[in-house]
Amino acid sequence: MNKKLNYKDLAKEALILTGADAIVAAAVYFFLVPSHASVSSISGLGIVLSNFIPLPLSAITMIMNVVLLIIGFITCGKEFGAKTVYTSVMLSVFLALFEALFPNAGSLTGSQELDVLCYILVVSIGISILFNRNASSGGLDIVAKIMNKYLHIELGKAMSLSGMCVALSAALVYDKKTVVLSVLGTYFNGIILDYFIFDYNKKRRVCIITEKEEALRQFIINDLHSGATIYEAIGAYNFEKHNEIITIVDKSEYQKLMSFINREDPKAFITIYNVSSMQYQPKIRG
Repeated sequence: MNKKLNYKDLAKEALILTGADAIVAAAVYFFLVPSHASVSSISGLGIVLSNFIPLPLSAITMIMNVVLLIIGFITCGKEFGAKTVYTSVMLSVFLALFEALFPNAGSLTGSQELDVLCYILVVSIGISILFNRNASSGGLDIVAKIMNKYLHIELGKAMSLSGMCVALSAALVYDKKTVVLSVLGTYFNGIILDYFIFDYNKKRRVCIITEKEEALRQFIINDLHSGATIYEAIGAYNFEKHNEIITIVDKSEYQKLMSFINREDPKAFITIYNVSSMQYQPKIRG
């Protein structure tokens, strides 16, 4: 049973990573390549280098990724490294496939600015999926992951910092407008990427005072399969005592929790806080 479950989970994980890779490759080939911009990616650097090296973009991307993959294995662990090997290979495969199916593909928007904007929006979706699965598309994503792990820089900002050098490389080949678009695109790509990542991971701290205390406690534990903490709260007006139930839930759990409360006790007093990260510090006993 466990082996079947593991194989099923592995297939699901591979499917998600492959889909995210396809999104990233499509963003690169159909929006980044026509724009000639070099926005926060090894693929962007590959576009610049393809003007000097007589190799297709897919081959240049693969060579640069191999070097960074070795670094990723050493610094970010085997799981991250193994997944990134798979996604890096698949990214090059998808780029080669697009090159074969759509040779000399032109701009889909007819505007360099819109191409860059579309690239930022589409690629941020794919990369955020990969990061949230402890993977990356290779290249500068690995550099950003290393900066995030060792320097504790948010992934979006790490992508922007590492990508600026690549963006400025556009000055070797293209005009000033393209360089400016590359730099601005890199900056906004980091902002949007952070939004996707933190919005995905965001949890809510929900504090509830209700007359249906036991029913709510049972719902949180048995239906949401989550935990909760109960504090005694004393009203300042008449010193009446109540129990306050505090739980931390994700988006889907939050919707279920609110539906339950609205159904069981519409008069419940609720306060809600957004939580972006949680850390448990064990007590040190002497």
